[in-house]
Amino acid sequence: MLIGILLIWLITALGLWLVTLIVPGVHIRSTGDLLLAAFVLGTINAIIRPILWLLTMPLTVLTFGLFALLINAFMVNLTAALVPGFEVDGFGNALLAAVIMALLAIAGFIFLQWFLFDAIFWMQMGPGHPALLGF
Repeated sequence: MLIGILLIWLITALGLWLVTLIVPGVHIRSTGDLLLAAFVLGTINAIIRPILWLLTMPLTVLTFGLFALLINAFMVNLTAALVPGFEVDGFGNALLAAVIMALLAIAGFIFLQWFLFDAIFWMQMGPGHPALLGF
C-alpha cells in the first residue's frame, strides 16, 4: 500500500511538472517545492475534494460533470495558496492545469490497463450484453 501511495505521489508530481511546462501561468521554484505541492494536492484531493463533490453533486449532474473541473481548479488554487514555491496566476490557469491533469489521469489509466492486462477494459460486459450474444 505504501508503494502505491508513493507511486501516485510521484505521478502527481510528474503531472504538475508537465503542467508547469505547458501552462505559462503555473510556476514552480524547485524540485522540493514540486514534491511538496504534489503531496499537498494529493492530501487535499483525498480529504477536501470528496466533501466538495458530495456538496456540489446536483450542480455536477446538471453540467454533465464539467463542474468537477472547477472543483479541481479550486484544489490547484488552494494548493498554490498553501505551498509558497508553487504559484498559479489566476483561476483560468488553474482551470487549464486541472484539465491537463485530468487528461493525464485518463492517459495514465489507459496506459496502466494496457501495461498490466495487455488490453483496455472500458466497461464490464455481463452475460446478456449484445456484443457477447453476437448482435
